[in-house]
Amino acid sequence: MASTASCSRQSILTTMSRCWGWARRGKEETWPLYRRRAESQTTEGGHEGLANQEDLIVLTVDSYDLIFAGGPEEILKKFQQTNHKVVFAAEGLVWPDKRLSDKYPSVRSGKRYLNSGGIIGYAPYISRIVSQWDLHDNDDDQLFYSKIYVDPLQRLNLNMTLDHKCQIFQNLNGAVDEVLLKFGTDRVRVRNTAYDSLPVVVHGNANTKMYLNYLGNYVPNAWNYEQGCGVCDDDVLDLSELRELPTVLVGIFIEQPTPFLPEFFHRLLTMDYPRDKLRLFIHNNEVYHEKHIQSFWEANRNVFSSFKVVGPEENLSQGEARNMGMDLCRQDSTCDYYFSIDADVMLTNRQTLKLLIEQNRKIIGPLVTRHGKLWSNFWEGVWNIPFMAHVYLIQGTTLRTELKERNHFVLEKLDSDMAFCRNVRELTSHREKDSPSPESFHMLRPPKGVFMYITNRHEFGRLISTANYNISHYNNDLWQIFENPVDWKEKYIHQNYTQIFTHNYLEEPCPDVFWFPVLTEKACDELVEEMEHYGSWSGGKHEDKRISGGYETVPTDDIHMKQIGYEKSGFTSSESLFHP
Repeated sequence: MASTASCSRQSILTTMSRCWGWARRGKEETWPLYRRRAESQTTEGGHEGLANQEDLIVLTVDSYDLIFAGGPEEILKKFQQTNHKVVFAAEGLVWPDKRLSDKYPSVRSGKRYLNSGGIIGYAPYISRIVSQWDLHDNDDDQLFYSKIYVDPLQRLNLNMTLDHKCQIFQNLNGAVDEVLLKFGTDRVRVRNTAYDSLPVVVHGNANTKMYLNYLGNYVPNAWNYEQGCGVCDDDVLDLSELRELPTVLVGIFIEQPTPFLPEFFHRLLTMDYPRDKLRLFIHNNEVYHEKHIQSFWEANRNVFSSFKVVGPEENLSQGEARNMGMDLCRQDSTCDYYFSIDADVMLTNRQTLKLLIEQNRKIIGPLVTRHGKLWSNFWEGVWNIPFMAHVYLIQGTTLRTELKERNHFVLEKLDSDMAFCRNVRELTSHREKDSPSPESFHMLRPPKGVFMYITNRHEFGRLISTANYNISHYNNDLWQIFENPVDWKEKYIHQNYTQIFTHNYLEEPCPDVFWFPVLTEKACDELVEEMEHYGSWSGGKHEDKRISGGYETVPTDDIHMKQIGYEKSGFTSSESLFHP
């Protein structure tokens, strides 16, 4: 894809210098070509001040969707090795006018077609090209350059060529499969495996922005094996220098039956952040959880600066509920951050909120994973990511500027998380009204530029599995030993249980009888409640149809684990705890 805004003859060199430019004076190779100098010589009426400098080399690139993997020395060396006066970036797809395809000169190897997202050349020759511009600013510059390049006479007179084998420019569109990361000791480069080249300018044209963001997590010095993350401490916020901590609106979303919800609320209460700086918005879509929310609200309604609950009676979709929570922060100028968290997130790090704020990103989430499973709350990437869900922090100023639209979570048939991420990162198409001719194509608006980040600099917590959560029992968390074993053990296994083995933590009240802690009081209470709720006791008779043979030698008034569907869970827990 070409640049997002074509340039008129009066301003094109100025725009080029804003992207990147250097001057070469004889044998000296010390630059840069400063913007103010370029602007002083490109006033209304022409660019003769630069056009007549035969030893001036000008580089122009698209400004918002590329990465520089190398420096000016490498670019100049590779340009001079081409022995041409002007070099355009190349790609394997012809755009925007496919009718020009046959007019391009054939190539034995390499990319055949021009891409105007990267141009380098001597100023007089660049000037002769751009002087031919007689269209509108919103017309397609790639079509303009393509028509000049496919003209054999102009191509010869202006000594133009394409960077066929991506020595300088790498366009990703149609070439993602050719591009890999090459890790060095102190930096990371992009390598084109088709031509074994190391491009200096990596251009994420067309629909390759997400892959460009992935490359940007490493290239050129964002991360490497030797030093780790090279940008993690850039522009961080020192909370110790603030007079008071920012105000945070916490949006809590309970969209399906979720195990260990009381424990989720407990972790929220124990988070290391002043409660008078926290405001709560809770959306509950499950009638089953109303008792948990009622209990939490009654105990903490006066703890937080504000507390709003929207229940299932409102019949809101997930997207509508998330829009509502986010808009509460957007409409309140005193809301500094919006922290969205789903009830299936167990934050075990009490510093989570502070750590996210300190990173000073517009949108950032903590890395949380599902225990023992290859699943997390983001897809590909280490820092800049294309998708996130479940838990993230957004700056309030971002909500009131770049994300000021009220709807970000309802889009076509996408679920709310996918809709949000797409709305944040994607391009929006726009056709200009006054295109001068049918062959002049519309340009794409630049992306909103709100990157989403993930941080894994600390351990933050884990995701709860909700897929097989059965709420037909009285105390449903008891059955979660298979789906969520870590949370099950934290809730039901006594904190001193492991000391049986490490510190001989047990008592022997009489010979060969041992007492030691296994279950928590909560586990015992819930098991008793479960049996009482079932209510069908055996009656203490010898006749017992529940067992093989139908006869109990030493009868007791009991309920078997099998009767309440707990036989498998109970056996597994007993085996894991008591097996020699």
